[in-house]
Amino acid sequence: KVVLAVDSGQRESTASWAALLRDLKARGLAAPRLTIADGHLGIWGALAEVYPESAEQRCWNHKLTNVLDRVPRKAQAEVREWLRKMMYAETRSACEAARKRFRAQYRRCYLQAVATLERDWERLVSFFAFPEPHWLHLRTTNIVESPFAVVRLRTTAGKRYKKVANATALIWKVLCVAEKTFRRLNAPELLPAVYVGAQYEDGVRVNNAPERVAA
Repeated sequence: KVVLAVDSGQRESTASWAALLRDLKARGLAAPRLTIADGHLGIWGALAEVYPESAEQRCWNHKLTNVLDRVPRKAQAEVREWLRKMMYAETRSACEAARKRFRAQYRRCYLQAVATLERDWERLVSFFAFPEPHWLHLRTTNIVESPFAVVRLRTTAGKRYKKVANATALIWKVLCVAEKTFRRLNAPELLPAVYVGAQYEDGVRVNNAPERVAA
């Protein structure tokens, strides 16, 4: 994984995300095969505008937190186990079956929790259409959150910055240093086939797209 861009924006707005994505596109970035993000609407609107062909995956960790926020503390452990069954299901059909059982069990007592889970559901199960070894990286935004933990430590220590450009430059430098220790993705040998459009069902390849990108 690599850092592609760092830019300032207005509270993760669609306009700010679209400007960043248009800049990346102008610099030659082809449409991502899959984009993983949390529930902020800005990035989804920007993707639809700039890279409409990109598949979209919602972060399961963020969704889990949002659902548990709508459940009494005494029931959270039980509900968390249900959510983990869906998150770590071996197939999409098993994930969908767990969702239906969850809905049947909790829709009367925790209707808001059920509604929160089912909101934007299709974006939660996109990862099933990619290689199973990659699922660890695709289900959540942890791959992005981990490097930014280092950024938050540094920016918190600096407190206030007189210019936005100064803060942006600092964040870029911190991320470039952190990039040197980024963990390699699982099964990197599968990435060329994914890039050129190989199709997967429940993590298993189902077509014969080229193994390598043409030179």
